[in-house]
Amino acid sequence: HIATSLPLPSERDHLRPRIDLIVFMIDIKSKYSLKNVEASLAHVDTSFFLGKVCFLVTGVGRMNACSIETNAVCKLAEAYCSPVLFCELELEGIRVATAQRLLRMLQICAGHIPGVSALSFVSLMRNSNDN
Repeated sequence: HIATSLPLPSERDHLRPRIDLIVFMIDIKSKYSLKNVEASLAHVDTSFFLGKVCFLVTGVGRMNACSIETNAVCKLAEAYCSPVLFCELELEGIRVATAQRLLRMLQICAGHIPGVSALSFVSLMRNSNDN
């Protein structure tokens, strides 16, 4: 399911499936995109930041057209203890690889991968990013 911002409308709560992973998409070319994500973060329960949130930054193939510094996104992800993925959706190979990574993250967050929890997965990602 896709939403342009949070909070989600409450009138459809009874129809909404369980939320296993939240992916905040940030278009590197749009300051509004980052502001919208920052505003939406206040509506996410803090327990979700334990491995069930990630930031997906699009448009990184055209860094000369950036309106947002990648450092700002990295600081945001660090503040919320959540991973950040950078991709260029215009390139099919990168788009497919990013979709596969997100699908794998979703499988872990939904509990479909035995022996790996969302929290342990994010912890592993953090350790590999810090080195």
